[in-house]
Amino acid sequence: MTHTSDETVTVLVYSDDRNTRAQVTEALGRRPAADLPELTYLECATTPAVLRALEKGGIDLCILDGEAVPAGGLGLARQVKDEIYGCPPVLVLIGRPQDSWLAAWSRADAAIAHPVDPMALAESTATLLRARLGARSLSR
Repeated sequence: MTHTSDETVTVLVYSDDRNTRAQVTEALGRRPAADLPELTYLECATTPAVLRALEKGGIDLCILDGEAVPAGGLGLARQVKDEIYGCPPVLVLIGRPQDSWLAAWSRADAAIAHPVDPMALAESTATLLRARLGARSLSR
């Protein structure tokens, strides 16, 4: 997979906690893997902001905080999988590894435990983006 230098992918990061959003964006940096385009971030602190962004389009990956309040990322993941046509992949941050059954219920494409492990986050993000970009180039 070859990408032009001006190509970017957009990652939506949802959490009511700005520190959690910062942990995610700092852990991923500009590029989670050498074979992927640079990332741009859209940070959202509320459910309505996430829904508006997804309805507008142009999002390649959603990273949702399962511990966000008042609306957790797990319920939001399930909602967007039901309601958004062509929903991008969803990665959820779960409070404990034992909560992985909740991530399965939410229909998230991947889950990692919080606090964010930068290596696990980069690996999961890269896997999901490669699949998304591969599917996108096949549909052209």
